[in-house]
Amino acid sequence: MATSPAYRADHVGSFLRPKELLEARRSGADPERLRTIEDREILRVLAKQQELGFELFTDGEFRRGGFMTDLTDAVEGFDQGEAVARSWNAAGAATTVAPSAVKGIVTRKLRQTRRLTALELPFLKQHSPGPIKMTLPSATQFPAIAYKKGISDAAYPDHSAFLHDVVAIVKAETRALAEEGVAYIQIDAPRYSYYLDPKWRDFLRAEFGEPEALLDEAIAADNACFRAARKPGVTLAIHLCRGNNRSQWYAAGGYDAIAEKLFNELEVDRFLLEYDDERSGTFEPLRFVPEGKTVVLGLVSSKKPELEDKAELMRRIEEASKYLPLDRLALSPQCGFASMAEGNLLTEDDQWAKLRLVVETARTVWG
Repeated sequence: MATSPAYRADHVGSFLRPKELLEARRSGADPERLRTIEDREILRVLAKQQELGFELFTDGEFRRGGFMTDLTDAVEGFDQGEAVARSWNAAGAATTVAPSAVKGIVTRKLRQTRRLTALELPFLKQHSPGPIKMTLPSATQFPAIAYKKGISDAAYPDHSAFLHDVVAIVKAETRALAEEGVAYIQIDAPRYSYYLDPKWRDFLRAEFGEPEALLDEAIAADNACFRAARKPGVTLAIHLCRGNNRSQWYAAGGYDAIAEKLFNELEVDRFLLEYDDERSGTFEPLRFVPEGKTVVLGLVSSKKPELEDKAELMRRIEEASKYLPLDRLALSPQCGFASMAEGNLLTEDDQWAKLRLVVETARTVWG
C-alpha cells in the first residue's frame, strides 16, 4: 500500500447549501443563473475550508442534488418513480425524508451520457487552493435501492448483472480522476451498514441472497474501482455510512460483524468511520486494521447542532489509540452535512464551528 498523506483533519465532503442555491434548483432556474450561483458559493466554501485550516478541498457537492446524483444525472436507464422503500429513524425530532433523495429504479440498460464529475472537476482544478478531494457513490449503493424484481429484470437478469454495469461506470471515473491529478478519491458506501444491522441483513437475504456472498461481491466491486485509480500520490478512501438524510439514519450496529474482512480486503488507504454515538459500537474492531491503512474517526456529529467538547474528543481519540496507533488515526465529522441537498437540521454557523473544532482538535493531538 502506497504511503498516503496524513490529512489529520478531514471531512466527508458535502456542506449545507445556501438558501438561494436550494431555491434556484427547486424552482428550475435557468441553467446559466444556476451555474452562476453554484460558482459563487463554491468559491466561498473553498475559501472557508482554507480559512479553517483544511489541507483538502471539495466543492461541498453543491452541483448535486444528493451525494450520488453525479451518477444518476450522467447515466440513462433509471425511471423517475419511487426507489426501493427504506425506513428512516430520526436523530432527534422526527422529520421527513429530503425530496431530493434519489428516486427511480433501473428499467433499461444503463447508458452513460457524460463523465460523472464533468460539471465539477474543471472548476475545482481552476479554483481549489490546494489538493482536491472528490467524492463518488459506491457502485454497491445502486442494486439495493434501484433494482426491483419484476421490473428491473427486464433490463438485467439479476442485481449482479446490474452491479457489473455500474462498476464499469464508477471504475472509469476513478481512473480518470487519478489521471487528472485529483489527490484524494473517496467512495461513499452506505450499503455496508446493511451487514451491521440484523433487520437489513434479513432484507438482503430475502431480496438478493446470502449476506456473506453479497459482502464478497460488494468488496470486489469497490476494489475494482479503487484499483483503477491506484497511482502514486493519490489517496484512496471509503466512507462507511449508516444513513444521513435530514438528520435521520437507517442502520445501527458496530463494525464487529465485518471488520476483519472489510479492513483487510478493501484496497484503500483510509477508512472514514462513523463514531458519533452509541449506534456505532466500540473501537475494538479497529484492531483488525492492517499496517498501511488509516482510520478517520467520525467523532463529530453532522446531524445535530450541539458542539462537541474538545476534551471529550481527545479522550475518545486516546481510547481508539489503544486499538490502532495514534499515527494511523485522523479526525472528521461522522458524515457529510448535506448528503441530500436539503441538508441536516443545523445551521451553516453550526457546521463551520464543528469543522473548526475538527481542525483545532487535530492540531492539538497530532501537532
